Amino acid sequence: MMMKSVQRALTFGLVLAVSGMASAAVVLKDGHPSKYFVKNGDTLWDISGRFLQEPWQWPEIWQINEEISNPHLIYPGDEIRLSYVDGEPRLSVKRGVEETVMSNGTVKLTPRVREIANDQAIPAIPASAIQSYLKEGLVVDRQEIIEAPYLVGGRDRRVIFGEGDTVYARDTKTQWEGLEQGYGFYRTGEQYVDPDTNEVLGYEARQIGLGRVSSHDDDMISLRVTDSSEDLRIDDRLFSTEDRRVRAVLYPSAPDTKIEAKVIRFFDRLNSVARNDVVVINKGLRDGLKEGNVLDIYGQGEVVRDRQQGDMVQLPRERTGSMVIFRVFDKVSYSLIMESTRPIYMNDIAESPAGSY
Repeated sequence: MMMKSVQRALTFGLVLAVSGMASAAVVLKDGHPSKYFVKNGDTLWDISGRFLQEPWQWPEIWQINEEISNPHLIYPGDEIRLSYVDGEPRLSVKRGVEETVMSNGTVKLTPRVREIANDQAIPAIPASAIQSYLKEGLVVDRQEIIEAPYLVGGRDRRVIFGEGDTVYARDTKTQWEGLEQGYGFYRTGEQYVDPDTNEVLGYEARQIGLGRVSSHDDDMISLRVTDSSEDLRIDDRLFSTEDRRVRAVLYPSAPDTKIEAKVIRFFDRLNSVARNDVVVINKGLRDGLKEGNVLDIYGQGEVVRDRQQGDMVQLPRERTGSMVIFRVFDKVSYSLIMESTRPIYMNDIAESPAGSY
């Protein structure tokens, strides 16, 4: 029986934990190594991809070594070993060693003491690829936009503002109930529309600046603009700037129910995306998705003419990659492309991994 892992952590501003994973069969990759030494720049996904056909299934065969301190974290210098228990594959970690030169010139090898911060462990997925989306990306509905506090002006009768300026914002809805010290300035951007139903799924809110509250008077506050990526303007909205960098917890698992989604948004790409690019799909919390869910990606088959029959036919779809959901809103989700064998296009299909439902 395959071991089910609980409480697996891998932290570098991100934490990888495992809870209730789908029981799809684990298949070792052809030509897999028997051991691997962890290096700086590695991610858990890349390491597990050396051993497994499906890297997200790592926790299915992970074996904790209770003899070492904090066996849930993996650091550069550690050794990942593949072994078999009752005929079933197991992966385990052996801590790296450090060399100590003794007074007589001999070298003593001892297990490395882990008195270092957890955020020096290797990440589950490339943290740098998603950090800005964790901090700055929001998807809101029309009512949230209408009710959000908004910028009404600044000093010297100016209409645009930037870093170092003092600006004023108004909250007519709740009059700053639960006032915070910091806020983000946001501008409404892309409208997300379901390609199948034409339902408006939400609006992208882009963070264009940060501000610190300096004073409060009824429904008005004064803020010092501490950062701006572009000019701030009257009517820009304000939302809380909770720090999501260390709160992001990924659960590498198949969705609890079968998911069939489509890619509906690229960032900074025109025609296609590939590994380490971020996309938006048209499914979210209401569909049962959660952070850490893994989806396979399929390219739509080309429509061609059958020269024998004279009609148009669609070629079979092909699996072109996989993605990990790292941020979930009500009706859409942000995903990181983890693997891509071919370019990934708008309206490509993202669905639950085969064998997990």
